[in-house]
Amino acid sequence: MAHRRLRKFNTKKTYPEQRLDNDLSMSVAARGTQIFLRGQVGQDLEGRMVGIGDPAAQTEQAMSNVKVLLEEQGARLEDICKITIYITDRAYREAVYRVVGKWLKGVFPVSTGLIVQGLARPEWVMEIDVWAVIPEERTGERDAEAAPAKAARRRKRS
Repeated sequence: MAHRRLRKFNTKKTYPEQRLDNDLSMSVAARGTQIFLRGQVGQDLEGRMVGIGDPAAQTEQAMSNVKVLLEEQGARLEDICKITIYITDRAYREAVYRVVGKWLKGVFPVSTGLIVQGLARPEWVMEIDVWAVIPEERTGERDAEAAPAKAARRRKRS
């Protein structure tokens, strides 16, 4: 059974004064293999900073990282159940949420957003924390899907 996402809504209706288009749910029930990601920021997976001073560019990089990290575990963006978004300035909210909304169109995770005084590095203006669950019917596929990604990482390190 796929994840059950209840009380789906789009932020266009919730925040009509902002240009947002995020598909969210009030609750998600999931069974399967849980994937927890480290908070992702505007830094590529090799540690290079992307988009200094640009919250949208940092979010694009963070979401690209999320996709790669999930795929390495045999998961997909559609397996995301919960996201937490941290921003360092309320003014960044619209730019960050527009990017996240584009990446997660049709996924309907639950979401929490926080405005924080700062993140671990001063150049980071956003961070996204992701919790995904590979549905039970796909857990057998996980190892087969993850094998090519693991091989590619080994080749890249060599």
